[in-house]
Amino acid sequence: MFQQPDDFKNESEALFELINELSDDQLYRQTQFKNWTINDIITHLHMWNWAADLSLNDESALLEFIGQVKSKIPQIGMRKFETHWINGLAGQALVSRWREYYTEMAARWVDADPRIRLKWAGPDMSVLSSITARLMETWAHGQAVYDQLGVKRVDTDRIHNIAVLGVNTFKWTFLNRNWTVPDHVPCVVLAAPSGERWSWNESNLDNRISGSATEFCQVVTQTRNIADTQLKVSGPVAERWMANAQCFAGTPESPPVAGTRTAST
Repeated sequence: MFQQPDDFKNESEALFELINELSDDQLYRQTQFKNWTINDIITHLHMWNWAADLSLNDESALLEFIGQVKSKIPQIGMRKFETHWINGLAGQALVSRWREYYTEMAARWVDADPRIRLKWAGPDMSVLSSITARLMETWAHGQAVYDQLGVKRVDTDRIHNIAVLGVNTFKWTFLNRNWTVPDHVPCVVLAAPSGERWSWNESNLDNRISGSATEFCQVVTQTRNIADTQLKVSGPVAERWMANAQCFAGTPESPPVAGTRTAST
């Protein structure tokens, strides 16, 4: 057994509690993330939870699904593909199905060997990396929902998983853009929600990032522009990383323009 499946479930539960009482009309409100509605976000999370679960339990079905994704999305785009896949399920009926599935999924994953390699749309991932990615996606896309509803999220130390992912994908941010990877990862020193101190690469004093763990996670998941945080960044490598950080797979994405991802009032 390992912790990350429970962390994934608990982060999903926090988002569920936020939207559980919303009307279907409220679930169709647009967010600041690409004008996706809350309903779009839950559809996206549910489909990719389902796909990740296939990677653990039915590899051949997962590869067939990934083949569909790769053939259809260039033609119709991600949103339309997901809308077709969900087949009309929407509103609170969708929310209920999403919750039922992630609860069952977490129970299946908790007994898996975290070291096993799984097929995916990109490079293979370990079980640990895959469920951590689902936690990260839930937290990151959930931010748009919190923002739309004007609710300040109160994080817990389970975001340590996302901070670790953010640090571990330092090289990816550069490789994904065909940039030369710097020799040393910047020092990162963060204040956890609990007040605990988290740190990495403290010997690299020339490039350093410090501040709130929540804000660091917001930057590496591209839910906030670095300019909209109070993180302290020093050194050219640290500055370039934080201006372009991307802890998720896929083609290079740009962070939101400063001032465009904020909590509604």
